[in-house]
Amino acid sequence: MADPEAEEPGEGHEEPYEGAWWRFPPMRNALVSGFLLGVTFLLSRIGLIPSWGAIGLYVVAAGFGASHYGPEAAESMLRLRVNIDVLMGVATVGAAVLGLWEEAAFLAFLYGGAEGLEEFTYDRTRGAIRALLDLAPKEAHLLRDDAEVTVPAEELAEGDRFLVRPGESLPTDGVIRAGATSLNEAPISGESVPVEKGEGDAVFAGTVNLTGAIEVEATRAFHDNTLSRIIHLVEEAQEQKTGAQRLIDRFGDRYSPAILLGSLVLLVVPPLLGGDFREWATRAVTLAVAGAPCALVMSTPVAVAAAIGSAGRRGVLIKGGLHLENLGGVRVVAFDKTGTLTRGEPVVTDVVALDTTGRDEVLRLAASVEGYSEHPLARAIVSLAESEAVGRVPAVSFEALTGAGARARVDGQEIYVGSPSLFEDLGSTLGRAAVLAEEYFEEGKTVVLVGTRERVVGLLALRDEARPEAPEAIRALHEEGIPKVAMLTGDNGRTGRAIARGLGIDEVKADLKPGDKSTAVRELEEAFGPAAMVGDGINDAPALATASVGVAMGTAGTDAAIEAADVALMGDDLRAVAYAVRLGRVARRIGRQNIVFSILLLAVLVPSAVLGVINVAAAVTAHEVAEIIAVLNGLRARSR
Repeated sequence: MADPEAEEPGEGHEEPYEGAWWRFPPMRNALVSGFLLGVTFLLSRIGLIPSWGAIGLYVVAAGFGASHYGPEAAESMLRLRVNIDVLMGVATVGAAVLGLWEEAAFLAFLYGGAEGLEEFTYDRTRGAIRALLDLAPKEAHLLRDDAEVTVPAEELAEGDRFLVRPGESLPTDGVIRAGATSLNEAPISGESVPVEKGEGDAVFAGTVNLTGAIEVEATRAFHDNTLSRIIHLVEEAQEQKTGAQRLIDRFGDRYSPAILLGSLVLLVVPPLLGGDFREWATRAVTLAVAGAPCALVMSTPVAVAAAIGSAGRRGVLIKGGLHLENLGGVRVVAFDKTGTLTRGEPVVTDVVALDTTGRDEVLRLAASVEGYSEHPLARAIVSLAESEAVGRVPAVSFEALTGAGARARVDGQEIYVGSPSLFEDLGSTLGRAAVLAEEYFEEGKTVVLVGTRERVVGLLALRDEARPEAPEAIRALHEEGIPKVAMLTGDNGRTGRAIARGLGIDEVKADLKPGDKSTAVRELEEAFGPAAMVGDGINDAPALATASVGVAMGTAGTDAAIEAADVALMGDDLRAVAYAVRLGRVARRIGRQNIVFSILLLAVLVPSAVLGVINVAAAVTAHEVAEIIAVLNGLRARSR
């Protein structure tokens, strides 16, 4: 086991190893060591080689087995640091000095093999995310001087135009300049449903063009595209340690020297008191092997790397082991409403005529006035009018009434479009409009009245519709054992509660100004425990930073949003939040299982070594089997 502060497993390779496991250098050397050990053992037992020949072959076998950890042990000793490699190196040399040549070779073979398997597994786990690079084509159809030229994708620069035909993948990020198509964006966002794209829409490297041919203008060079940035972020995150890892590393800095000191005490003190030197020296070597905390040190890194890599391939970027660990401890999840739980685009749900004025006339008047407004509600009204072709007319003398609505002259009469309070201020008699407005308010809708100073001719109800997967996402969080799911919104309490009821949300904090969301998150944490805040990017940055875990969603291609959050969901699917929480809990649970297992093992092996209950071979076997079990258990996080 390498020094925790030195090179991490797998870091020694600029690119992840992709060959057969038995060709991985540490594994290959361990296999050679095991082969020589086995052959020598058999030949010596049947008397085909002399004892000096067997010793020579055992030394060679030990050399191959220790070829990886031996130099690291020597380097640590030169730095006056005692770690697991030093303990195993001392034990190997000590066994040889005592004439236990078989044991020395066996120790080197098993420890070298376990280390090789660990590094191979860790390297593959950390490198698995790089398989995403294969999704981007190696060549691009560059459009230059009205001609198509096939060039290596690496040569694409910002501003280049290239052609992507149906069935091909995009080589880099860009904007569609001609054509329309459906794209499979699963490699980026984790969403399997194809997305319709047309002129002006952003597209990302690695996504698959399903239908039409499109011309794309590159917005990023190949080496800086979204796919490359995802890979870079995940690889960085896999190297960041959890709080448990840091604690174990600090423990190891004190524990390993203590084990070495204990071995020296066994080597010196009992013989000075009349004990048999060889017996106590053997116990000292056994203690160095039995007490090495390999499985403990490897208890969480593989699980963390496996979980973060797996999440990255599904469009969930967890930016470090500490954030993964925090996800596993979340007790409340708070969602921003607009743009997160909802689409952020209000739609007209009801158009009601209140007198002889027909429904279409109410919509025509409202759209004619709102045609000059940039307000989201106005755009929704105009959009419905255009889709139903009600024939809105140009209005004159338009005036926006801040916080209330708007007015303009339509067909020679002054028409007002706005809130019920606007018409009350105008002196209008609301009558049935007031009753209907109250009913729509209870349903979480916004009500816009249409009329003149004298009378209300109709009303429109609008609502920012919830994302279709939102109820399932909330239900999934409850099934994961999250006791409270909250919604934070600037809407009034009645609207917020109506939406929450439909989604299955437990707690609503409404009438919040942008700066109030951070305070709301702190209140939730004080009441329920660690909180995850889910928002749609920079607008929610203060609340994301306040929460134990900040989750930004829909961040594909958005540098600032990815940087602001602890977890970034590349797509807009809210169900990924429950997946991230589940992954954090699984990784945390596996890490704890490995820690408890490792400590219990040490609690058995260390006294057994001191008391002489086990020999070197038994200690080595138990030690390395435990390390392999810890690694394999950690890999279970990859399948979640």
